[in-house]
Amino acid sequence: MDYDVRIKELNLQLPPVSAPKGLYRPLVIVDNLAYLSGHVSARLDGSLIQGKVGEALDVEAGKLAARASGLSLLATLRNELGSLNKVKRVVKLFGMVNATPDFDKHPYVINGCSELMTEVFGPENGVGARSALGVAGLPGNCTVEIEAVFELNA
Repeated sequence: MDYDVRIKELNLQLPPVSAPKGLYRPLVIVDNLAYLSGHVSARLDGSLIQGKVGEALDVEAGKLAARASGLSLLATLRNELGSLNKVKRVVKLFGMVNATPDFDKHPYVINGCSELMTEVFGPENGVGARSALGVAGLPGNCTVEIEAVFELNA
């Protein structure tokens, strides 16, 4: 499957890639694995999707924020690799949800990113291992931050 074409078929818009906001690299390749730093929930114009799920945002808005983080991950992959076709599969997603202490649907929220990866890379290559947890706060009060590991084609 041509993943760059798949992005167009799905009418997905990838956001502009932002510069790191600290001392880190957005993507590091070791052997055939691409490690992506945490990508926060942001809109196409770069503004953050902010607020706690269970307080300022409901679970569906949180899921959309996770999808936005996934789009940012894809934008970084394409920018750094030159093409999404260099990706073989999703290995792991690690999702953090800015949530109230009593909120317990973190996996459902992070499904917003997981479902996006499945749409783009298919059910075999788009589903990897995953962790989803709630946190007291995230940078800029953003709603979601997700880091990822992808296997690259040899």
